[in-house]
Amino acid sequence: MVEHETITREMERLRIVVVIPTYNNEKTLKRVVDGVLQYTSHVIVVNDGSTDTTSAILSQYPQIEVLTFKRNQGKGFAVRKGIKQARDRHFQYAITIDSDGQHYPSDIPVFVKAIAEATRPILLIGSRNMSHDSVPRKSSFGNKFSNFWFWFETGIKLTDTQSGFRAYPLAAISQRFYTRKFEFEIEIIVRAAWRGVDVQNVPVQVLYDPNERVSHFRPFKDFTRISILNTVLVFLTFFYILPRNFFRSFKKKRWSDFVKENILGSTDSPIKKALSIGLGVFMGIAPFWGFQTAITITLAVFLRLNKVLAFVFSNISFAPLIPLVIYASLIVGGLVYPSSTTFQLDGVSLEIIKSHLWQYIIGSFILASAMAMLIGSFSYFFIKLYRHKPVSAH
Repeated sequence: MVEHETITREMERLRIVVVIPTYNNEKTLKRVVDGVLQYTSHVIVVNDGSTDTTSAILSQYPQIEVLTFKRNQGKGFAVRKGIKQARDRHFQYAITIDSDGQHYPSDIPVFVKAIAEATRPILLIGSRNMSHDSVPRKSSFGNKFSNFWFWFETGIKLTDTQSGFRAYPLAAISQRFYTRKFEFEIEIIVRAAWRGVDVQNVPVQVLYDPNERVSHFRPFKDFTRISILNTVLVFLTFFYILPRNFFRSFKKKRWSDFVKENILGSTDSPIKKALSIGLGVFMGIAPFWGFQTAITITLAVFLRLNKVLAFVFSNISFAPLIPLVIYASLIVGGLVYPSSTTFQLDGVSLEIIKSHLWQYIIGSFILASAMAMLIGSFSYFFIKLYRHKPVSAH
């Protein structure tokens, strides 16, 4: 009892509320609510269109806040509404716990202690023992599937990404979301990680009682929704998040530091550095206007090249050199795709490119390839020479 009182005081101090989304879980709802009330009276239950005796059960608890929706909208919708209500009530953290009985409210102190010890906003996910005999195989497989894609999209390795037993830092997570069903629990943790929120697992117990538990997960529909969401998140990862994160970190470096760390001091081999520079040069000249950075960093990640070098040299077509690059591309393209037009450097314009599009595209790819090989080769020999340069004695 002393521990309960200590946790209750901590939850008051840390401004923590418990959110319980529920839909037709009359067999287990009362046990979950009673367990939560052992620690706090700050409870928000979201009745997401239940058609059983849920309303009657909740009417027995005048001390808790109940949000009721006439029609079932989906678990993601219920959690979103609970989080919004918690934010409107000026709470700092919301602990969510499912009402199907699989989670033990007695694990709430695990979350509270982790929040109290954190030095910055932290999103916690209860890690269940998915190898337990009571855990259905499809749940274990689904969790491994989700863990992989979360790692792929954020670089963070977790043991459980599907558990509904969580703690959300309300001020640090997004306020607008796009999903409403089970896939919401993936969207919110991925986007939190993208915002720099520390996402971690904490150990919790789990109970899968086939006589009590009611699951509303629809394997085909919900798995399809989750797959579509992961497809979108992967696309955003490579074409927005990775370039954004890289650009932010690069802006903090001075040019001299860049040369020392990434060209001369990097542990990458000379051939890897040269290939990275060559990739950057190729992408900087090739006609990928507006997408050079995203494509360059994506290719560098896939090819395991030096992202910093590739990014820097992809900017070879900076403003003063753009007309010269376009002019050279048109001249080179004319050797393969001839035209009767005579080009002048000071006459390069968008209209010229439009009227000689194939000549420009062909020429730019040839020029990009030639310059990538030339500058890449020069870089290779320069780096090799620097590595073998004798160190003078002092």
